[in-house]
Amino acid sequence: MTGKTISHYRILEKLGGGGMRIGHRMCLSRGRVGSLNGYSMKLTCLILMVLSLHRGAGNVHARETPKPGVKLKFIIILSRHGVRSPTWDTEELNQYSAEPWPQWDVPPGYLTPHGKTLMKLFGAYDRAFLAQAGLLSPSGCGNADQVYFWADNDARTLETGRALAAGMLPDCAVETHSLPQGTDDAVFSPITAGVGRANRNLAAAAVLGRIGGNPGALLEAYRPALETMQQVLLGCKPGAPCPPDGKAVRHSLLEGATSVGPGEGGHLAEFSGPLHTASTLAEDFLLEYANGMADNEVGWGRINESNLRQMMSLHLVYADLLRRTPYLARVQASNLLSHILKTMEQAVLGRRIPGGLGKPGTLVVVIVGHDTNLDNVAGTLGLSWLIEAFLRDDLASGRALVFALWRQPVSGEHTVRTYYMSQTLEQMRKGLPLTLNSPPAKAPIFLPGCSTATEGLACGWKAFQHTIATAIDRAYVQPQNGPRTSD
Repeated sequence: MTGKTISHYRILEKLGGGGMRIGHRMCLSRGRVGSLNGYSMKLTCLILMVLSLHRGAGNVHARETPKPGVKLKFIIILSRHGVRSPTWDTEELNQYSAEPWPQWDVPPGYLTPHGKTLMKLFGAYDRAFLAQAGLLSPSGCGNADQVYFWADNDARTLETGRALAAGMLPDCAVETHSLPQGTDDAVFSPITAGVGRANRNLAAAAVLGRIGGNPGALLEAYRPALETMQQVLLGCKPGAPCPPDGKAVRHSLLEGATSVGPGEGGHLAEFSGPLHTASTLAEDFLLEYANGMADNEVGWGRINESNLRQMMSLHLVYADLLRRTPYLARVQASNLLSHILKTMEQAVLGRRIPGGLGKPGTLVVVIVGHDTNLDNVAGTLGLSWLIEAFLRDDLASGRALVFALWRQPVSGEHTVRTYYMSQTLEQMRKGLPLTLNSPPAKAPIFLPGCSTATEGLACGWKAFQHTIATAIDRAYVQPQNGPRTSD
């Protein structure tokens, strides 16, 4: 090269991309080219073109080579049982209504046939989602021994676990593990199983401390919802006598005072009065709707999504106070959270950890319990969620909290994403199939103490481990290894 050519080359090289753009403008400007030394400028432009092609090829290669992505390694699904019948029998329910409640085709508190179908659909969706994520095969029983189910030993939870397994792994030999029926399982019912010594007076004080020591104030705060429920129960119309002439009830929903005191059995604290009754009846209306009953059977034809949502606020405030109040939540969730943490540690380390569910190499663990269990976990960890058409922190039948463990292939680092998963009301009522194109609703959850502003509000593994371990009260963790694990 001549000295001038080398000079041009070095100037453009030092200027980088900016110099390239300036050179392009010079070369494309007829006026400038015409006014400069022809040979020198032409050679400079030729060099510039070669450099541009080289740099452009490098940029295309960078765009077409994706960064190695994280891979789903393991998942825990903590599910509530599917749609059940009311736990009160019709004679008890009929005391509060002017007309008889509908009859159910199963005993009180049992999973319904429709509820079983919904959980099979959920299981089939779980399989499709996990196959798409590369965790399970799309079909067949090749992964059957890598999926572990543990359920409380109530009929509705056992049948829910079996329905999920049948949907996820059809025609495969998969056991839904549980303790023998009639045995209190400390994973789900630590108080009745005798884990720790909870202070029931402290529990009642903790609830009262969230409502200013005045339970009666709740009646005024939620009076519109209570009056809406009373109108549905009695068939009242605006401006007309309530109850209507010729109709009477043995117990009025609005009678009596609301109080809070120490609980009995599996309840650390209890409400008495209208709020307790209204909470139960609101969920029963939701169960009628979700079970696909005819419109004229759901609240005697007086229920719509709007007033159902309003009445469900009564159930949610009741559940929030008795299940999510920190002291009550921590006492009742610590043992369950300990098993969840040990199970995830087992997945990370690849070796058996005492208290872990399943075995090393298990890819999916499904735990089937009750709304109380999910609420207790949420209250202990400070979790909240919102699904469209539902109230905040709603926990209708079949919902699940999910803890998903992801691994970065290059660094080997693990992260945890937490989310809430729920069929929509329409999917539940109509029994609609769940597919990758028509999935259940999902909401990513922020876990205070470890979530970040990254995809899925992910927690680093060590931060997740520390957050869960700190939340657990060891006084309420079963000292033994816990429930059985599969070998």
